[in-house]
Amino acid sequence: MTYETLEVKQDGAIAWLTLNRPHVLNALSSTMVSELYDYFDRLSSDRTTRVVVMRGAGRAFCAGLDLKEFGGGGPGDDSLGGSTSATLEVQRHISHLAIAIRRLPQPFIAAARGSACGGGFALALACDVRLAGASARFNAAFIRIGLTGCDMGISYTLPRAVGTSIAYELLLTGRFIDAQRALATRLVSEVVPDAELDAAAGKLAHEMVETSPLGLSLTKECLNANVDAACIEHAISMEDRNQALCMSCGYLTEGARAFTEKRKPHFAARP
Repeated sequence: MTYETLEVKQDGAIAWLTLNRPHVLNALSSTMVSELYDYFDRLSSDRTTRVVVMRGAGRAFCAGLDLKEFGGGGPGDDSLGGSTSATLEVQRHISHLAIAIRRLPQPFIAAARGSACGGGFALALACDVRLAGASARFNAAFIRIGLTGCDMGISYTLPRAVGTSIAYELLLTGRFIDAQRALATRLVSEVVPDAELDAAAGKLAHEMVETSPLGLSLTKECLNANVDAACIEHAISMEDRNQALCMSCGYLTEGARAFTEKRKPHFAARP
């Protein structure tokens, strides 16, 4: 795969997806949005790639929407399509990137250094795990440029990560939150020096790919569904179904044998 605004490198079952517009802090252009959709479409049927690490080239994760391309959209400005209906169509084309990440079977790890603002913050929140370099800083910039503070699923993902009080604070003000506060509020799982960020993300990704292929993807699916489960009975019903699927594929047999033999399991490819 050759892209203009993305770089994709494969390390066995791990894909390193780099947002690659460092001259504009990896801001989201229409080309980058389209290329992300193309890559995600490929991932949906890719049984080789089991984990994706998303990062930004240069000194930032992603500065959000490229306002030089998309800025405005008011009366007489057709940069976002002119009419309200056309503007909404473009808006949904961008915002549904978060849905695409959540629906893919592969877990996504966001490895953020520098700025993750606006749409970049939303992309990081759509990922399943977030790691931060010491230079990382996050903000929901939307409200600072004349929009509402809620965009690209952030009103759903942010409160579930940090709770409602901090979510309200960040979305109503557009304040920045630095790496250490992000760790304290559980927005990120770990903070490491910038130079060690890729190694930390790689270590986590390798731990994930040591698990059974079906178990890994079904765990992501189950967690996404059960965050909003109506009751524990519904949550356990889905868990039971997934465990039965993994047992029927023979993964438990190999996992139990490896445990008793004190070795790492060797799981077959996903059926």
